[in-house]
Amino acid sequence: MARNMQPIAKRCKALNLSPAAMGYAKKTTNRNPKGQMRKKQSEYAMQLTEKQKVKFVYGIMEKQFHMYYEKASRMQGKTGENLLVLCERRLDNVVYRLGFAMTRREARQLTTHGHFTVNGQRVDVPSYMVKTGDVIEVREKSRASVKFKRLTGEDAPVVNVPKWLDRSKNTLQGTIVAMPTRDDIDFPVEEHLIVELYSK
Repeated sequence: MARNMQPIAKRCKALNLSPAAMGYAKKTTNRNPKGQMRKKQSEYAMQLTEKQKVKFVYGIMEKQFHMYYEKASRMQGKTGENLLVLCERRLDNVVYRLGFAMTRREARQLTTHGHFTVNGQRVDVPSYMVKTGDVIEVREKSRASVKFKRLTGEDAPVVNVPKWLDRSKNTLQGTIVAMPTRDDIDFPVEEHLIVELYSK
């Protein structure tokens, strides 16, 4: 299975992206503080940067990302918005957004290890597409681990769950109450540039 192992802080700086979008609150890099970036980017460079940004945030490799684009272009509505919604519907992203993992990378790993069920069925595919009404839950066998025990109780971290998801406090279960929309994307991205890049 292909994995994105790029350094978080370094890559975020290159893409002009806050590490908070990746789930890292305090990551910074002191490498190349002055920066040797050209002040004016070409149109192609801007388009490529936007594509790389979305791929990096969601941990998706090129082949799968292109497949999402093809699917988004066949759907009704704006292709760029459809593309972001498809990325947002990935199971590993939902696990992260529900607060079951600190970062999307961690969510991907936990999903691959089979710690979650969807509607009672164990799912270990991070790219699994959730739909309205799906119930995502930590498996019974996994609940005793320290990792998930800390998510319940008085000291449980407070999670800002987006409006398209529902998770009751101190539970290890979440529900998809609606499909995500463009407004639910939690990092700055100009998706029309990605569409322009693929349309060439």
